[in-house]
Amino acid sequence: MKTIGLIGGMSWESTSLYYSAINQGVRESLGGLHSAKICLYSVDFYEIEQLQHQGKWQQTADILAKAAEAVEAGGADLFLICTNTMHKVAPEVQAAVNIPLLHIADATANKLLADGITKVGLLGTGFTMQQDFYQGRLTQGFGIQVITPNAEQQQKVHEVIYKELCLGNINKQSKRYYLEVIQDLYNQGAQAVILGCTEITLLVKQAETSVPLYDTTAIHAQSAVAAALDDT
Repeated sequence: MKTIGLIGGMSWESTSLYYSAINQGVRESLGGLHSAKICLYSVDFYEIEQLQHQGKWQQTADILAKAAEAVEAGGADLFLICTNTMHKVAPEVQAAVNIPLLHIADATANKLLADGITKVGLLGTGFTMQQDFYQGRLTQGFGIQVITPNAEQQQKVHEVIYKELCLGNINKQSKRYYLEVIQDLYNQGAQAVILGCTEITLLVKQAETSVPLYDTTAIHAQSAVAAALDDT
């Protein structure tokens, strides 16, 4: 079994989901008392969030690059950045180490294509919904068409993530709003909706909507388990 490096803390609530899902996946695959070999580096999200909203992305890249170096030094054979938004600096982080990064958008795209999905709605932080680092990877790398909420919806979705979900607060009114946005994306032609922020799975569940949802946290964790147990 390979050792999985996790760069977490963005937020720690969603990182705990990664830790649980990866260990459950290994146990289901190997049985018995097996659990995953994990090297976790958890950053201070306050520092990252401040730099994000100041547009100081190179400084966030420097922080995550040091984290990647730490998990590599700790014995990780591969690593994950446990957040969608910070994949904006994935190239810089990957360049700092020799072990491979499992990209969250790639894992999600492969799952979508396996299910025959070629047109999706995307929910996430404003950075993820507005900038090209995520949408462009899906479209240019995998031929998947992406629909995003309108500007007003994007602002509200973004605010709920940072002001509620990243603090572990689950608000029923926010849940209803998210479900309305999801239905709106579906009405615009999306075959499914990507929960493109690792905290959204804390708020919205598949049982609450008939629109197919793709939980990037679960998908990313599953890809890590597969990579760790791949003996090639």
